[in-house]
Amino acid sequence: MKISILTATYNRAHTLPRLYESLKKSNHKKDFEWIIMDDGSSDNTEELIKSYQKENQIEIHYFKQKNQGKMKALNEIIPKAKGEYLLECDSDDYMASDFYEKIVKQKLPKNVYGMFFLNETPKGELIGTTFPDTNVHTLFDLYHKLEIAGDKTIVFKTKERQKYHHRLEKKEKFVTEGRLYHEMDLSYDGLLPVNEVVMIREYQEEGYSAGIKKLFLNNPYGYYEYFREMFLHNFKGMPFQKRLYILKHFILFSYLTNKKKREVVQNTKGFFNKILVILLVIPGYIKSREFK
Repeated sequence: MKISILTATYNRAHTLPRLYESLKKSNHKKDFEWIIMDDGSSDNTEELIKSYQKENQIEIHYFKQKNQGKMKALNEIIPKAKGEYLLECDSDDYMASDFYEKIVKQKLPKNVYGMFFLNETPKGELIGTTFPDTNVHTLFDLYHKLEIAGDKTIVFKTKERQKYHHRLEKKEKFVTEGRLYHEMDLSYDGLLPVNEVVMIREYQEEGYSAGIKKLFLNNPYGYYEYFREMFLHNFKGMPFQKRLYILKHFILFSYLTNKKKREVVQNTKGFFNKILVILLVIPGYIKSREFK
């Protein structure tokens, strides 16, 4: 069974060696491919990857594009994956040495689009929470109803993942991955949670995980659609604080994309949600002015 590991990278020649070394530690080096999209790096990323290809330790496919952002980079290489499963590993993260064994031993139920694994830090600390059970759940329900926390790794069925792409709004370069995952939730039963670690994650100061306010301000249209599309999901059983989180951010991005207050209420689905938005939209717009 073959697995495709996809990496979109930009000026990360200083972190890529760690990912490469982690892949070389696998006992199944012939059973996966590493597909890299260089998003217009100006450092020595290209020379570095070509040196890895010459070593011929693992199968590496390298591509380069003009800088267009992580999401477009992933959109370009997703169709190139040849493995039965695929996963995305950022250039500042790396894989557990036994990731392959942990993935292929799982037996997937029908109508799921993949598996959901845990991550840990380089110090061996678990990121977020474990899964409360190993039943199939949508990603939306896992985070908003079962209240798991922390970044996890999705291992997709390749053929299912290749049916979707990151949808960018206006001329924005970024959209949260959750928008695509929630879209997949609507067509499948969900994901199989697995309480095992397959990836080690370390956040860089200049990374997407830092500077969330800047991300919001630079990509408000994508985030608006992300929160608007949440109304397509069933809110039944959602804790009130989670519901409030969604509604407050929907109001924030409605303000940042210059939506009229009446339009915000009209675009809210669900009677209880609509009542809350009516109560919150004016104070929410006033509060949102501080965000700019």
